[in-house]
Amino acid sequence: MSGYGFEYLVLAFFCGLSAGVIGRIKGSSFFLWFVIGAVLPIIGTIAAIFSRWEKAELRRRCEECGAILPITDQVCKRCGRDLDFPKEAIAPRLRSAR
Repeated sequence: MSGYGFEYLVLAFFCGLSAGVIGRIKGSSFFLWFVIGAVLPIIGTIAAIFSRWEKAELRRRCEECGAILPITDQVCKRCGRDLDFPKEAIAPRLRSAR
């Protein structure tokens, strides 16, 4: 029975690794997706595949400190100001095709 525990740990590690890499490619936290993938081995990897692309989000500028933030943020991470929905958004940062 102890052999099954080791096999599960190996499966959980590699599913966590795959979810972490997918999450990082999409612009999110590697560690967060690693934990999700390790705790929920197959489901976590599938969730990482279908999660949103953080790099493709519209952005906004904080009126107080000028920081560029995702449009979904409600509070500025730099100065702590509560943000209203902007009148105009900034285009997402995408890699240029070379």
